[in-house]
Amino acid sequence: MRVNSRQTLLTAPSFLWMLVLFAWPALHLLVMSFRPPDATGGVGEGWTLEAWKVFAEPGYLDVLWRTIGVSVVTTLGCVLLAVPVAWRIHRASARWRSWMLLLVVLPFWTSFLVRVYAWRVLLQANGPLATLLKSIGCMSDDALLLYNPTAVIMVMIYTYLPMAVLPIYAAMEKFDPVLLDAAADLGARPWQAFVKVVLPGIRNGLIAAALLVGIPCLGSYVVPDMIGGIDAEMLGNKIGQRLFSDRHLPQAAALATALAMLAMPAVVVALKRKPEDAE
Repeated sequence: MRVNSRQTLLTAPSFLWMLVLFAWPALHLLVMSFRPPDATGGVGEGWTLEAWKVFAEPGYLDVLWRTIGVSVVTTLGCVLLAVPVAWRIHRASARWRSWMLLLVVLPFWTSFLVRVYAWRVLLQANGPLATLLKSIGCMSDDALLLYNPTAVIMVMIYTYLPMAVLPIYAAMEKFDPVLLDAAADLGARPWQAFVKVVLPGIRNGLIAAALLVGIPCLGSYVVPDMIGGIDAEMLGNKIGQRLFSDRHLPQAAALATALAMLAMPAVVVALKRKPEDAE
């Protein structure tokens, strides 16, 4: 009983923190989405479903599916690129491992906005990459590298890749290399051992990487706005428009709630995993 009481006291500050700064704002958003707007840009009295009818408007379902598609492709791209990077860091010597980890986290030392703007400069019509591709005939003079979902996915993969590498590397650090020797003794080729032994052994890291990348991607705002433009808008951009341009708070709350509901299934699946799978 004393142990349980002590654990309760130790976890109480974190629980209260999550309750005040996460649960209450989320509940407030949900309630606000069922309120009408008022003339001053605030929230009026009464209850209505008007804000949720936004998804019946032309183009909003396209934005919703684009948000899901871009987030899924970005997540898959980050995980697929992070696995060999994390494996190479894991197999490196202790001296080089520290330097390689430093290179992974080095982008975090620079402002997120500056990094995205650097990609905008790089991909613009008269930028170095477009100039090079036009000079070698790989790109027509009227083609654009910016303002399309492909550019958004590429920049988002660059942005979120370190967040996928770190949890996968942490999982690989706990992986027992003796299992690879056992697989080789049983006749498995290196790629077979990696697919059938290593990947199942680091599934916790893969799941963590997918969550750390996928959930922020769903709410991405800066990258689609600066790189994608109108043709690559995501739900985060629509929420920003409703907040800052239209001052339609209930509709912004409805979009934000829908965004949270998109991320909820992945979180629930991760939390419902069997205890033995989390070890």
